Amino acid sequence: MTDTASLLPPVERGTTRFEAIRDRVRADPVLHRMSGWLAPALVTLLAAILRIANLSHPQQIMFDETYYVKDAWSLWTQGYEAEWGDGANEALLKGNTDALTSRGSFVVHPPLGKWIIALGMGLFGPGSSFGWRITTALIGTFTVLLVFLVAKELTRSATVATIAASLLAIDGLGIVLSRIALLDASLTFFVLLGVLFVLYDRRRAIPLIERGDPEAPDPMLGRLLVRRPWLIAAGIALGAASAVKWSGLYALAGLGIYVVVTDALARRRAKVILWPSDAAFRQGPISFLLLVPPALLTYLVCWTGWLVTSGGYDRKLAGNPLVALWQYHSAMYGFHVGLHSSHPYASPAWQWPFLLRPTAIWVGNEQGGCGTGHCISVISSVPNPLIWFGGMAAAVYLLYRVVRALLRGRSVAPAMSVPLVGLAITYVPWLIYPERTIFQFYTVVMVPFVVIALAVALRELAGRPDAPLHRRKAGQRTVGVFLVVALLVSAFFYPVWTGMSVPYEFWLIHNWLPGWI
Repeated sequence: MTDTASLLPPVERGTTRFEAIRDRVRADPVLHRMSGWLAPALVTLLAAILRIANLSHPQQIMFDETYYVKDAWSLWTQGYEAEWGDGANEALLKGNTDALTSRGSFVVHPPLGKWIIALGMGLFGPGSSFGWRITTALIGTFTVLLVFLVAKELTRSATVATIAASLLAIDGLGIVLSRIALLDASLTFFVLLGVLFVLYDRRRAIPLIERGDPEAPDPMLGRLLVRRPWLIAAGIALGAASAVKWSGLYALAGLGIYVVVTDALARRRAKVILWPSDAAFRQGPISFLLLVPPALLTYLVCWTGWLVTSGGYDRKLAGNPLVALWQYHSAMYGFHVGLHSSHPYASPAWQWPFLLRPTAIWVGNEQGGCGTGHCISVISSVPNPLIWFGGMAAAVYLLYRVVRALLRGRSVAPAMSVPLVGLAITYVPWLIYPERTIFQFYTVVMVPFVVIALAVALRELAGRPDAPLHRRKAGQRTVGVFLVVALLVSAFFYPVWTGMSVPYEFWLIHNWLPGWI
C-alpha cells in the first residue's frame, strides 16, 4: 500500500535571512547576552530623543497645561491646589508666581500626576516650560520600556517585544502626550506597570495552582495562594494610576476580574471539582485583600498634602479629614458625570477606533521662517495612522482567534488575550457615558495594548517556525515593509507632533480626514 505522505510534495525547511541572523545571535553567548539588553536600551533611547528634543517649545502654556502646571506649582509650594489670580499664565512664563493665592481650588483630578509635573518645576523653576514637561517626557519614555517588558513576558520573544516597543516609540500620540504637562502619560505608565506586575504574578501563581495538592489527586477544592508579592505590587501601581486619574479604577477592577478568571481556569486544568466557586469564593477574597487595600492605601498617601494642611478645597468641611475628603470626592464625581459642555475637539468614545477627531493641542501662526511667506506651527495628537488602524485590525484578529479557540474548547494564549483585556479596561468604560465631553487623546492609555496586539499579529503574519520556507519569506518581507512604511509615516508626521514651523500647504496634506483639521 502506498504511503499517502510520500505522495505529497516535500516541505521546504531552509531558513530566511532574518532567521539566519537570529540563530547566529543565539549561538554566540556574548551576542545573545548583549541582545537581551541592547534592543530595549536602543528603543528606549530612541523614545527619549523623540520625546525630549526641543521639549521647551513652545515656551507657552498650551491646552490643559493651564490647569496642571499651576496646580503642580501650588502643590510644590503649599501642599494643595490653590487658586491663581488674573494674568497668572503670562506671569508664570516669566517665573513670577505672585498670582498664587492661599485659597483652595476645586480640582477634579487626584494629585499624583501633578506631583510628578511639580518635580520638574522644582528642579528647573516655575517659569521653565522644559521643567514642567520633563518628568512627563521621562514617564512617556519609560512607558516604551514597559511595553517591551510586557510584550516579552507575553510572547517570550525579544523580537516581538522590540517591535511593539519600537511602534510605541515612534507613535505620534505617545510622543505628543509625553511632550506636554498633562496627566495621561502618567496614567498610561502606571496602568501598564500594573499589567506587568499582574503578569509576573500569573507566571508564579498559575503553575502552583495547576500543580495542586499532591496528597489530593482529585480535590474538591484547589490550592490557596497567600504569598503573592507581585499582586501587592500591582495593587500599588494601580492605586497610583487611580491617584492620577480616576479612570485608573477601571484598570484596577478589570485586572482584578482577570486575576479571578485566570485563577479559575488554572483550577479547571488542575481538575478541581468546584473550580469556579473555589476561585471566586475562596481564593477571590484573598486576591482582593492583596490587590485592593494596597491600591487604596497608595491612593490615600497621594492625598497627604491635602490631608495634613488646612487650606485645600473643602478641607475644613468636616472635623475628620477623611470624612471631608469623602465629601470632596462626591463633589468631584458630580462634576465628572455632569460634564456635558460642548468643545470643538470633543470626540465620543465610539469615534475613537475610526480616528475621526484628534485634538489640536497647540497652533501657532507664523510669517516666514519655513521657506515660504505663510507658515504654521501645529501640535496635533493624531497617532501614526498606519500603526493605529493596523492595531485596530490586529485587535479584531486577536478577538477572532480567542473566540475560535473558546468555541473549540482550546486554551487561549496570554499573548492573544491580554492585549484584548488591556483594550477592554482602557476603552469600554468610556462607552458608558456617551454624552460626556471626552477627547480622542484619552486613547493614549490604549496605545500600549494596540501596539502589543499589532506586534503579535505581525508575528502571525511572519509565519510560524514550521511553515514552509516560501511562506515565512513572504510573511517576513511583508512585516519588514510594514515597519519601514510605519517609520516613514512617523517621519512625515513628526513636524506636526512637535510644533515645527512648516509651510501651510505642508500642514494641509497631513489632514487625511475632514475631522483632523
